[in-house]
Amino acid sequence: MQRTTIILSVIAVILGAGCAALGYLWYTQNEEYKEYRADAERTEASLSAELTSTALALDDANTQITRLSGTLDETSDELREEKDRNDEFKDQINKIAGTVGDLDKLSKTDKELLQKYSKVYFLNEHYVPESLREIDDEWKYSEDRQHQLHSKVIPFFENMLEDAKDDGINLWVVSAYRSFEYQSQLKGAYTVTYGSGANTFSADQGFSEHQLGTTVDFTTNGLGGGLQGFGNTPAYEWLTKNAHKYGFVLSYPEDNSHYIFEPWHWRFVGTELADDMHDDGTHFYDEPQREIDQYLLHIFD
Repeated sequence: MQRTTIILSVIAVILGAGCAALGYLWYTQNEEYKEYRADAERTEASLSAELTSTALALDDANTQITRLSGTLDETSDELREEKDRNDEFKDQINKIAGTVGDLDKLSKTDKELLQKYSKVYFLNEHYVPESLREIDDEWKYSEDRQHQLHSKVIPFFENMLEDAKDDGINLWVVSAYRSFEYQSQLKGAYTVTYGSGANTFSADQGFSEHQLGTTVDFTTNGLGGGLQGFGNTPAYEWLTKNAHKYGFVLSYPEDNSHYIFEPWHWRFVGTELADDMHDDGTHFYDEPQREIDQYLLHIFD
């Protein structure tokens, strides 16, 4: 009995010690858990604070980005408006420069070149074109004759005759520039021969388009160097269809109020005016002078 008691006492001691150990183990584990949990809570709180701070920072950044975007849009609008103003100013400068250039160009262009001289305007005895050049012998009916044209008309004139020749049409000059004095002598000779009838086909000195140096009289095959019959030739037909392309117009068509029909007499007025008259079916002396004057700036363009 006593032995059993001793054994039970030992077992009780052992159980007590085990429970104490388990209790101690539970205590220590629980304390570590509490510390771990406390650390976790602190870490969570810290991370939460950092996330909150980061979120606030992002909100501030977004606000700044939105503000900067608005500022950038305003700046872009201002830059665009400024560019538009600069472009407009540039256009104004270009227009002014163009106007100044046009005025300078116009001031250097002979004002007489598009005037109506046949019984309308008068060229005095001192007028001579600014620059005359001898026509190449190839384009003269008589190579020993002197025929001159305004130097700036020559390129248009030569292109026209070369293209006509390519089309099988021969055009030769029998008269070009005439001075005031020469026109006076010519008109005097015609008057002696034809009397007052000379006024129907020959201008008085100072009223002849030939004095401008921009006008030529043509002959062609089969006329022996003459003018009569030119209106019935392929050369005249070619000129009526093509001369405007080179700036030349027929001054005295049929039924004009100045002189007899002169199909051989062609005057340079510039391609722009010649084209417009050809398209409209009008003639030089049908046009108001104020409208003709508008073409002077580009007569040699």
